[in-house]
Amino acid sequence: MTDTSNFLPEVSPADDAAVNEAVEAAVEAFEQANDLDELKAARIAHTGDNAPLTLANRLIGKLDKTEKAGAGKRMGQARGKINKALAAREEQLQAEYEARMLVEETVDVTTAVRRRRHGARHPLELLQERASDIFVGMGWEIAEGPELESEWYNFDALNFEPDHPAREMQDTFFVEPADSHLLLRTHTSPVQIRAMLERGAPTYILVPGKTFRTDELDATHTPVFHQFEGLAVDKGLTMADLRGTLEYFATSMFGSDAAIRLRPNFFPFTEPSAELDVWYPNAKGGPQWVEWGGCGMVHPQVLRAAGIDPNIYSGFAFGMGVERTLMFRNGVTDMHDMIEGDVRFSSQFGMEI
Repeated sequence: MTDTSNFLPEVSPADDAAVNEAVEAAVEAFEQANDLDELKAARIAHTGDNAPLTLANRLIGKLDKTEKAGAGKRMGQARGKINKALAAREEQLQAEYEARMLVEETVDVTTAVRRRRHGARHPLELLQERASDIFVGMGWEIAEGPELESEWYNFDALNFEPDHPAREMQDTFFVEPADSHLLLRTHTSPVQIRAMLERGAPTYILVPGKTFRTDELDATHTPVFHQFEGLAVDKGLTMADLRGTLEYFATSMFGSDAAIRLRPNFFPFTEPSAELDVWYPNAKGGPQWVEWGGCGMVHPQVLRAAGIDPNIYSGFAFGMGVERTLMFRNGVTDMHDMIEGDVRFSSQFGMEI
């Protein structure tokens, strides 16, 4: 539609023919509008502030008294005709628009819906995040380290003797050549050494991460698994602090009815050392004690290796497997389910555990 608003003639309110011509021009413009947008443009051109009839209406006050009454009646009738024509055309175009939308937006409700299966975050990742949130809430920090590790960080600094069985090829993935002394870390404990060397004392860290051992894949073992490991080094820390931390962690992870017990054991990097069991009242098959991980006071040799004086500082450490935690916490019975990447397994846990 061509915009003619700039070419509309001036109209005198006293000129009956000119007023009728302006009305006819407005009605024709409304009829030629093909949609509501074009009708809006025509309305502005013929009824807006600069429209001929609007300007003519303003001139009534300048006419002689004998002409004012007739001009006022004439302009009122003209506006009435224009408004009636505009309303009729707007109603018609609105009905056409709605009818067109009904056709264009029609949905066949009998057509089969194409369903897209949504993905889901892996429960092992969610469980690590849950543990991290618990310790961050206690004021601890989250630490990370390389998965390709030096033998010194993985074994020597952690007080493993040179002939310790864990160093053998049947337990550890060593990287060739042998004199590189590189390996895939067998636990997240090397991050403890790195953290103490970088941060000194005091230090409070939780280390979630991936670890590697030469295990055959079966229902309860996998060569690639995850751990979360904690380390606290400060003045005056004792086994009581360790137990209190683990009790809070257990109740936060398994519920207020959970409890822990410590059984004496041996680990090269802690002394004294203990096995950690958790009483899980909601376990599949009924309430029971479940072995959860290991813990103990950081061995003085480990503190010395990290440049910390054991006569001034003490520390405690603990570690547990994420996969094992998921297995007894959520009743997962087969390790294969965790590593096969089947979204049907992950989706049953939702977005949170």
